[in-house]
Amino acid sequence: MLEVIICDSVTMRSTTVYIGLGSNLGDRVARLREAVERLRRIIDVTRVSHLYVHAPPGYVSDDAFINAVLEGHTTLKPLELLAELQKIERAMGRRRGIQYGPRPIDLDILLYGTLQMESLELTIPHPRLAERAFVLKPLAEIAPNLMHPVLYYTITQLLSDVDDADQVRLFNPGGNR
Repeated sequence: MLEVIICDSVTMRSTTVYIGLGSNLGDRVARLREAVERLRRIIDVTRVSHLYVHAPPGYVSDDAFINAVLEGHTTLKPLELLAELQKIERAMGRRRGIQYGPRPIDLDILLYGTLQMESLELTIPHPRLAERAFVLKPLAEIAPNLMHPVLYYTITQLLSDVDDADQVRLFNPGGNR
Protein backbone atom coordinates (compact mmCIF):
# COMPACT_ATOMS: atom_id res chain seq x y z
CA MET A 1 0.00 0.00 0.00
CA LEU A 2 1.31 3.44 -0.86
CA GLU A 3 0.18 6.64 0.81
CA VAL A 4 1.20 10.17 0.02
CA ILE A 5 1.97 12.48 2.92
CA ILE A 6 2.24 16.21 2.43
CA CYS A 7 4.70 17.76 4.81
CA ASP A 8 5.81 21.40 4.59
CA SER A 9 5.05 21.58 0.88
CA VAL A 10 7.13 18.46 0.22
CA THR A 11 5.38 15.32 -0.95
CA MET A 12 6.75 12.16 0.66
CA ARG A 13 5.66 8.66 -0.22
CA SER A 14 4.71 6.47 2.68
CA THR A 15 5.02 2.71 2.42
CA THR A 16 3.26 0.06 4.47
CA VAL A 17 5.79 -2.06 6.34
CA TYR A 18 5.56 -5.14 8.51
CA ILE A 19 8.16 -5.56 11.24
CA GLY A 20 8.74 -8.79 13.15
CA LEU A 21 9.63 -8.42 16.83
CA GLY A 22 11.09 -11.10 19.09
CA SER A 23 12.72 -11.47 22.48
CA ASN A 24 13.93 -14.34 24.62
CA LEU A 25 16.03 -12.65 27.30
CA GLY A 26 15.01 -10.90 30.48
CA ASP A 27 11.53 -9.47 30.79
CA ARG A 28 10.54 -10.38 27.25
CA VAL A 29 7.11 -8.75 27.35
CA ALA A 30 8.52 -5.46 28.68
CA ARG A 31 11.21 -5.51 26.00
CA LEU A 32 8.64 -6.00 23.26
CA ARG A 33 6.50 -3.17 24.65
CA GLU A 34 9.55 -0.91 24.76
CA ALA A 35 10.47 -1.85 21.20
CA VAL A 36 6.96 -0.94 19.97
CA GLU A 37 7.20 2.44 21.73
CA ARG A 38 10.59 3.09 20.15
CA LEU A 39 9.25 2.03 16.74
CA ARG A 40 6.41 4.54 17.12
CA ARG A 41 9.07 7.28 16.92
CA ILE A 42 10.11 6.24 13.41
CA ILE A 43 7.03 4.47 12.03
CA ASP A 44 3.36 5.45 12.00
CA VAL A 45 2.18 2.26 13.73
CA THR A 46 -1.30 1.15 12.67
CA ARG A 47 -1.60 -2.36 14.14
CA VAL A 48 0.29 -4.67 16.48
CA SER A 49 -0.49 -8.35 16.86
CA HIS A 50 -0.96 -10.19 20.11
CA LEU A 51 2.13 -11.82 21.59
CA TYR A 52 2.97 -15.40 20.62
CA VAL A 53 5.33 -17.84 22.28
CA HIS A 54 7.51 -20.32 20.44
CA ALA A 55 10.23 -22.52 21.87
CA PRO A 56 12.62 -23.59 19.12
CA PRO A 57 14.27 -27.02 19.45
CA GLY A 58 16.83 -26.98 22.24
CA TYR A 59 15.16 -24.19 24.21
CA VAL A 60 13.24 -24.50 27.46
CA SER A 61 10.11 -22.52 28.29
CA ASP A 62 12.04 -19.91 30.32
CA ASP A 63 13.99 -18.79 27.26
CA ALA A 64 11.34 -19.37 24.63
CA PHE A 65 10.94 -16.58 22.15
CA ILE A 66 7.98 -14.26 22.41
CA ASN A 67 7.10 -12.75 19.05
CA ALA A 68 4.77 -10.17 17.55
CA VAL A 69 4.33 -8.36 14.25
CA LEU A 70 3.73 -4.67 13.77
CA GLU A 71 2.16 -2.94 10.77
CA GLY A 72 2.96 0.68 10.06
CA HIS A 73 3.76 3.32 7.49
CA THR A 74 7.12 4.90 6.88
CA THR A 75 8.76 7.40 4.57
CA LEU A 76 12.16 5.89 5.32
CA LYS A 77 13.87 3.99 2.53
CA PRO A 78 14.52 0.30 3.26
CA LEU A 79 18.19 0.66 4.25
CA GLU A 80 17.38 3.74 6.33
CA LEU A 81 14.67 1.76 8.12
CA LEU A 82 17.11 -1.12 8.69
CA ALA A 83 19.64 1.29 10.21
CA GLU A 84 16.96 2.67 12.55
CA LEU A 85 15.90 -0.84 13.61
CA GLN A 86 19.53 -1.74 14.35
CA LYS A 87 19.90 1.44 16.44
CA ILE A 88 16.88 0.39 18.49
CA GLU A 89 18.30 -3.12 18.92
CA ARG A 90 21.67 -1.74 20.10
CA ALA A 91 20.00 0.74 22.47
CA MET A 92 18.06 -2.16 23.98
CA GLY A 93 21.18 -4.26 24.54
CA ARG A 94 21.37 -6.39 21.42
CA ARG A 95 24.87 -7.54 20.55
CA ARG A 96 25.59 -9.38 17.32
CA GLY A 97 26.89 -12.86 17.97
CA ILE A 98 25.46 -16.31 17.64
CA GLN A 99 23.01 -16.55 14.76
CA TYR A 100 19.57 -17.50 16.11
CA GLY A 101 20.99 -17.21 19.63
CA PRO A 102 19.50 -15.51 22.68
CA ARG A 103 18.73 -11.82 22.30
CA PRO A 104 16.96 -9.13 24.28
CA ILE A 105 15.28 -7.84 21.12
CA ASP A 106 15.19 -8.78 17.45
CA LEU A 107 13.60 -6.53 14.83
CA ASP A 108 13.20 -7.70 11.23
CA ILE A 109 11.73 -6.02 8.18
CA LEU A 110 9.35 -8.68 6.91
CA LEU A 111 7.68 -6.76 4.09
CA TYR A 112 8.11 -3.27 2.72
CA GLY A 113 5.09 -2.63 0.50
CA THR A 114 5.48 -4.93 -2.50
CA LEU A 115 9.19 -4.22 -2.78
CA GLN A 116 11.54 -7.02 -3.72
CA MET A 117 15.22 -6.37 -3.08
CA GLU A 118 18.36 -8.29 -2.30
CA SER A 119 21.58 -6.72 -1.13
CA LEU A 120 24.39 -7.69 1.21
CA GLU A 121 22.66 -5.79 4.02
CA LEU A 122 19.01 -6.57 3.44
CA THR A 123 16.65 -8.90 1.61
CA ILE A 124 12.97 -8.00 1.25
CA PRO A 125 10.65 -9.83 1.63
CA HIS A 126 12.39 -11.48 4.56
CA PRO A 127 13.96 -14.61 3.02
CA ARG A 128 12.59 -17.06 5.62
CA LEU A 129 9.18 -15.45 6.13
CA ALA A 130 7.24 -18.28 4.48
CA GLU A 131 8.94 -20.92 6.67
CA ARG A 132 8.43 -19.33 10.07
CA ALA A 133 5.19 -20.01 11.87
CA PHE A 134 6.28 -17.73 14.71
CA VAL A 135 6.17 -14.84 12.23
CA LEU A 136 3.30 -16.02 10.04
CA LYS A 137 0.88 -16.54 12.92
CA PRO A 138 1.01 -12.96 14.26
CA LEU A 139 1.20 -11.59 10.72
CA ALA A 140 -1.91 -13.58 9.76
CA GLU A 141 -3.68 -12.11 12.79
CA ILE A 142 -3.27 -8.52 11.55
CA ALA A 143 -3.07 -9.05 7.77
CA PRO A 144 -4.53 -12.45 6.84
CA ASN A 145 -5.19 -11.57 3.19
CA LEU A 146 -1.90 -9.82 2.60
CA MET A 147 -0.25 -11.24 -0.51
CA HIS A 148 3.40 -12.28 -0.39
CA PRO A 149 4.93 -10.24 -3.25
CA VAL A 150 7.11 -13.08 -4.54
CA LEU A 151 5.21 -16.28 -3.74
CA TYR A 152 1.74 -14.88 -4.54
CA TYR A 153 0.09 -16.64 -1.62
CA THR A 154 -1.75 -14.91 1.19
CA ILE A 155 -0.22 -14.98 4.64
CA THR A 156 -3.05 -17.28 5.75
CA GLN A 157 -2.24 -19.69 2.92
CA LEU A 158 1.46 -19.65 3.83
CA LEU A 159 0.63 -20.30 7.49
CA SER A 160 -1.48 -23.32 6.53
CA ASP A 161 1.58 -24.82 4.82
CA VAL A 162 4.11 -24.60 7.68
CA ASP A 163 4.66 -27.71 9.77
CA ASP A 164 5.10 -26.13 13.19
CA ALA A 165 2.12 -23.76 13.30
CA ASP A 166 0.68 -25.70 16.26
CA GLN A 167 3.90 -25.02 18.21
CA VAL A 168 3.20 -21.26 18.18
CA ARG A 169 0.66 -20.27 20.81
CA LEU A 170 -0.82 -17.04 22.09
CA PHE A 171 1.28 -15.89 25.00
CA ASN A 172 -0.48 -16.35 28.32
CA PRO A 173 1.59 -14.81 31.15
CA GLY A 174 0.13 -17.21 33.68
CA GLY A 175 0.09 -20.34 31.57
CA ASN A 176 3.17 -20.32 29.35
CA ARG A 177 6.46 -18.57 29.35
